[in-house]
Amino acid sequence: MDSDFLIPKDVESISSGWVFSVDKPMGWTSFDVVAKLRNTIKNRYGVRIKVGHAGTLDPLATGVLVICAGKATKKIVSFVETHKKYHAQITLGAKSKTYDSESEIIPTNITPPQFSTKIEKEIKSKFTGLISQKPPIYSAIRVNGERAYKHARKGNEIDMPLRQVNIHELIFLKTEGEKWEIEITCSKGTYIRSLANDIGEFLGCGGYLSSLIRTEVGSHTLKNSMALSDCLKTLETI
Repeated sequence: MDSDFLIPKDVESISSGWVFSVDKPMGWTSFDVVAKLRNTIKNRYGVRIKVGHAGTLDPLATGVLVICAGKATKKIVSFVETHKKYHAQITLGAKSKTYDSESEIIPTNITPPQFSTKIEKEIKSKFTGLISQKPPIYSAIRVNGERAYKHARKGNEIDMPLRQVNIHELIFLKTEGEKWEIEITCSKGTYIRSLANDIGEFLGCGGYLSSLIRTEVGSHTLKNSMALSDCLKTLETI
């Protein structure tokens, strides 16, 4: 998409309110993206403008990250509340304490079941609609006043509280061998890492999230999101 269409021509336009989405690169935290954009705007215009994001993506995930700048930061809550869509790859027959590939992958030595219509129906029955989900201990949720991942790093045993989330739809895209690809439409607060782990537990072979792309946040799609590098380059030159 034409970056001139996406990016305001002057700092006043950015300050008055700018909402857009970038394709978050792998390895970046959502805060990294916000900090880089904020610093780029400050270096270019000499003024500090509020910048925030509407929904965290894990470092290993890529895809749509909605950014609000200037007065538009007041709209962040409305974007957080909207639906999200993901393209997830789940690897079966192994586990991870972070529920993704960020920590050691431990094989279960249990062969995953062959995908079937029966299994599809059972998974959809158990994991769609309003469900109770336990977030991963390696997450930013506060437990007893401290981030859960900090407890985990200290070796503290904590019981993560169940949270009610809404899985609107699960579409199985590829189900050959141990790697299954699923399109997931869900509410805010849904941990796809937990869903991957829970599906693996349900199948009896274990599973972890091996790849994640967020393809939609409300009306913001991957197709109309700008590469972060292109966004930064344009901001530096306008």
